[in-house]
Order: sequence, then structure tokens, then C-alpha cells
Amino acid sequence: MPAHHFFSHATAARLLGFPLPRRVENDPRLHVSMLVPERALRMAGVVGHTVHRRPGLWINNGLTVTDPVTTWCDLTLCLGLDDLIAVGDFLLGKLDPPATSSELAVAVTDRAGRRGVQRLRQALELVRPRVESRRETYLRLMVVRAGFPEPDTNVALPLRPGRKGARGDLVYLQYKILVEYDGEQHRTDDAQYARDVERLDDLAADGWRVIRATKATNSTEILARLDEALLARGWRP
Repeated sequence: MPAHHFFSHATAARLLGFPLPRRVENDPRLHVSMLVPERALRMAGVVGHTVHRRPGLWINNGLTVTDPVTTWCDLTLCLGLDDLIAVGDFLLGKLDPPATSSELAVAVTDRAGRRGVQRLRQALELVRPRVESRRETYLRLMVVRAGFPEPDTNVALPLRPGRKGARGDLVYLQYKILVEYDGEQHRTDDAQYARDVERLDDLAADGWRVIRATKATNSTEILARLDEALLARGWRP
């Protein structure tokens, strides 16, 4: 590959460790970009792209890839809205170093008139910081779209002196309600499980209502439990 070509789109996203749907993760094709006036590559196993100005580039394990914010914008061509939001959440939370909301906003503004920009604008409105997994993103979106107040994401919980510090996935500070997504590590990691038990005991002692969800939990059940908890704590639709 010539030195002035670079990996982009889904290939850059995979190399940068973005959380992606399985169909994108399993796509064996390589996405390679270059500057005009060069023509996009046309060869087996490669999807060629051309760009009119040089994007920001990162070196990842010796490979040249588009920078994370550019890559997020490029993914609007292959991801649905919720998956695009999940990647945006990753950029503000788990990327090292994290991107900023203003960087995403500037990049979306620069995309004016290009294909997919409307979806990027929609995603930008719903991207939040400190989110730690795609499942947390989906859980938050489900709660908000059901008409509930938007929760804070992964903020410190105010507990009485003497309690260990704790954070929550989706937090309603006003109502002392916490919605937690339990991934596989919560079940298979004994140390993690022990920490969870201690933390939940501390939260219960301080009057917090905790609603736990897994990938197998029915969405209707989660929403019904949240509705009951919020109403009991004084929220009114």
C-alpha cells in the first residue's frame, strides 16, 4: 500500500477498537482512502475511497488510519442511528484520549452537504459522555424514547460518609433511582460480583432504588419497573 494511502471507514474503526455491530466486525473487506486526483482503488477485497482534503491521521500499531472523529463521521454511511450514537458515546468515554463534544460538533458542521450528514446531526444530539458500553447506550435510548426523563450517565453517587465511592450507569439523582446494565463480567468475575454485592448493599442502605438489566431482560419489564419507581419517588409524566 503506498505511503500516502490510509485505512478509513469500517477498517479504521476496527483498528481503533470502536464498538461495532457484528455485520461490520465480520466484513472482511479493507477500506482504503486517498486524496484526489488519485482514483479510488479497485481490487478484490478492497473498498476504495477518495477525499478532497487530507483528514487527521493516527498511527495505530504501525498502520495509518483516519483519526477517531473523522472515522466516526465516515461510519454514517454504513451504521444505523443507534450504532452511530454508540460509537459517539465511545469516543467521549472509552477512547484514550477521549474526544470532546465540540470536536464532534465541528466535524459534523464540516460535513454539511455531504451524504449522511443528517444522520450525523441526529446522532450528535444524543451522544453522551462517560458511557462504557454499547448496551448502556441502547438502554439509555430505550428509556428516553419511552418518555422518561433523561438520566445522567456514569456519575458519582452521593453516599453517606463511610461508604465506598460508587458510580451508576443511568442515574436519576433527584429521585435516587439507578438503572444498571450487568454485562457478562458481572456474572463470571467473582471479584466483580463481590464488589457489586457490596455496592448494592450500600446503595440500598442509603435509600437508592436499583433496577438491574441484562441483555436477556425484557425491555417491557425494565420500562415498567422504571415507571413504577419514578412514580413512587414523585415523578409525574
